[in-house]
Amino acid sequence: MKLYPLKFEPLYKQRIWGGRTLEDVFNRKLPVGERIGESWELADLPNDKSVIANGELAGRMLAAAIQSYPGQISGDADYSGPFPLLIKLLDAHDLLSVQVHPDPQTCSRMGKGEPKTECWYIISAEPDAFIYKGLKKSAAKERFVEALEKGTVADMLAKTPVEAGQCHFLPAGTPHSIGAGLLIAEIQTPSDTTYRLFDFNRVDAAGNARELHIEEALESIRFEASADELAVTTVGRLVDCEYFKVDKGHQIEGCEVLLSPGIMKTLMFLSGCGVIERADGESVAFNAGDTLLIPAAYEGVIRFEADTLYLTVTV
Repeated sequence: MKLYPLKFEPLYKQRIWGGRTLEDVFNRKLPVGERIGESWELADLPNDKSVIANGELAGRMLAAAIQSYPGQISGDADYSGPFPLLIKLLDAHDLLSVQVHPDPQTCSRMGKGEPKTECWYIISAEPDAFIYKGLKKSAAKERFVEALEKGTVADMLAKTPVEAGQCHFLPAGTPHSIGAGLLIAEIQTPSDTTYRLFDFNRVDAAGNARELHIEEALESIRFEASADELAVTTVGRLVDCEYFKVDKGHQIEGCEVLLSPGIMKTLMFLSGCGVIERADGESVAFNAGDTLLIPAAYEGVIRFEADTLYLTVTV
């Protein structure tokens, strides 16, 4: 069959730190009364699998489509999945806990978990918004353990002001947290392994603290790395790591961009609108907030009908 740009049904995740920003910014129809912190735009995990929302393949899972058309979608006829990315939109209405994700060596050493490297593209930020990203140079493991016992972990982390348009790279082993008032596009390896190590001493209405994973977190943190080594980019190639590449594009109304066959691409449209069209006239429309998977065999053109900001993700 002639494959086409694939859209997917979002997988919404209620989080205590979430909000309703996706409703306001991207006109999403969110579950009524829920605080939505995450919208999984493209996923192929054991318990969370994206379902195609458009065209002839509508209703089929991404994994099933790849099994049926491995070469056309991935560019590799022997490719069997799973899909090598997990792509989300995050709405941080409140401060998140401090977390860390393991690298492959840590997962092997502990005999559990899946490695996770990620990046955050800041779509919008309220005044004075910030993230915690990595350790201060003085954060040796012994001092970090003392801070955990005293409830002062935040003092060991690099608090980083952020603004719209920035991309922050977070390799596995980096302790991090997202502050309030941020809308973020998150691109990561396909893992949901998260070790929570500090929750700013918060408790629920019954006085209970959230579950922490101190042992696993301490095993996962790269104490030899500091925040000074973590990249912040704003234009062009935002991320170029062993797992994925992220490029930032900006086109004005009336512009066109050719899509050549050969490599599978994921497009995240953060503003604007337009259509993606084949030579035979078959087209798929997109709007701000849409994430589309462009099969490797697809050849066509993006026609921008408004000023548009977008991310292109490849592996």
